[in-house]
Amino acid sequence: MRIFPRWPSGLFAFFIVWLGQIVSVLASMMTQFALTVWMYQQTESATAMGLLQVFFITPFLLISPVAGVMVDRYSRKLMMMVSDLTAVLATAMILTLSLTNSLAFWHLYVAAVLNGLGNAFQWPAYSAAISTMVPQKHLGRANGMMSLIEAGPGVLAPLLAGMLLPVIHLTGILLIDVITFFIAIGALLVVHIPQPPITQEGQEAKGSLLKEAAFGFRYIFARPSLLGLQLVFFTANLFSGIGWTVLAPMVLARTDSNTLIFGSVQTAGAIGGILGGILMSAWGGFKRRVHGVLLGWALTGLFSALLGIGVNLSLWIPAILLVSIVGPLVNASNQAIWQAKVAPDLQGRVFSARRLIAWLTTPVSPIIAGTLADFVLEPAMRTQSGLAALFRPLVGSGPGAGMGLLTFFCGLLITLVGVGGYFFPAIRRAEDLLPDFVTDGSPAAD
Repeated sequence: MRIFPRWPSGLFAFFIVWLGQIVSVLASMMTQFALTVWMYQQTESATAMGLLQVFFITPFLLISPVAGVMVDRYSRKLMMMVSDLTAVLATAMILTLSLTNSLAFWHLYVAAVLNGLGNAFQWPAYSAAISTMVPQKHLGRANGMMSLIEAGPGVLAPLLAGMLLPVIHLTGILLIDVITFFIAIGALLVVHIPQPPITQEGQEAKGSLLKEAAFGFRYIFARPSLLGLQLVFFTANLFSGIGWTVLAPMVLARTDSNTLIFGSVQTAGAIGGILGGILMSAWGGFKRRVHGVLLGWALTGLFSALLGIGVNLSLWIPAILLVSIVGPLVNASNQAIWQAKVAPDLQGRVFSARRLIAWLTTPVSPIIAGTLADFVLEPAMRTQSGLAALFRPLVGSGPGAGMGLLTFFCGLLITLVGVGGYFFPAIRRAEDLLPDFVTDGSPAAD
C-alpha cells in the first residue's frame, strides 16, 4: 500500500533502487575485502577461507525454491527488504563482536549462512520486480544496469578498503556497511513497486508450499525452449567455473606469485564488467536476444581460451577485458528473455528454480578443476614428452602450464556450447516459440 499518492514509479523508481543497491554493494565488497584480510591473518588457512563459500552456498541452494514461492506470494518490495535486512543482521553481528573484541573466525561462517539465506530472496525478488517496473523494451538496458552493480564496486572496493582499513580499522568498515544497507532499504521505501496481477496459470499453480516450490522446476521442464536455454547456461557455467577456479593459481604460478600482476588482472576484469554493463545499459543488446546469449557464450569461450595461452599481462589484460565485457551481454539478454516470457506472478518460483539449476555446478567445478590441475595436467606438462611435447608450443612450459591448458580447453568447450545452441530449434527460436507477457499479465499480441 502506498502512503503517498505520487511515489516514484517506473524507470525513475528503478533508478532510485539501483542507486541504493550500488552504494550498498560497494560497502559490502569493502567489508568482504577487510574480512578476508582479517580471516587470513587469524587462520593462515586456505581451507578455512574456502569453507566460507560452502557455508554461503549450502543454505542458499536449500532455501531457494521456498524463497521463490514467498517472492510470488508476498510483496516484492517486502521480499527485497528481507534480503537487505538479513544482510544487516549478519553484518551487525560481526560489528558487535568486533567492538567487544570477541570476534572469532568461525563467527564469519554464521554470517555466511545468514547471507546465503538472504541472497536466496534477493535475486528472484529483484529480477521479478524489474519485470513490473520497467517496460519490456527497456529490459535489456535495465539488466545491463544491474550488471554494473556486480562489476562496478569490484574496481573501487579493494582500493577504498585498503585505504580506509589502516585508519578506521575493521569496525569502521563494518559500520559503513551497516549504514549503506539502510540507504538501500530507504530507497525501496520511497518508490512504488507494482505487484503483478494474478494470471490464470498463476492461479492454477497455487497450492501448498512444497507444491509451489516444485512448480518452478515443472514449469521449466515443460517448456523445451526455456529448458534448452537453461541447459546452455548449466553446461557453460560448468566449464566456465573450472576455468575461473584455476585462473588465480595459474597467474600466480606463471609470475612467481606476483600479487601486483594478479591484482592487475582482477582489476582489468572488473573494468571490463563495467564497460560491458555501460554498453548494455546504452544499447540494450541484440533485437533477437537469443543472439546475445549464444553468440555471447561463444565469444566468452574464445576469449577465455586466450587467457589460457597467455603467459603475461600483454595477453591476460585484453583477454579478461573482453571476457568481462561480453558477460553482461550474455546475462542481460538471457534475463530479458525470461522476464518477457514468464508471467510476472510466476517469476519468483521459476527464477529461483532457474538459479538453483545453474548454481548446481558451483560446488562441482572447483573439485574437477583442482583434481585435473594438481594431479593430471600440471605433472603432465612438466615432462618432456606426450602431452607436454604436443601442447608446449601453445601454452608454454613451467609452473602454470597445465592450468593454462585446462583454461584453454574449457574456453573451447564454452564456445562449442554457444555455437551448439544454434543447432537446436527450441533454443534458437525460443523468442518465437514462447509468447511474451505484457505488464497486465496477459500474452502480448503478435
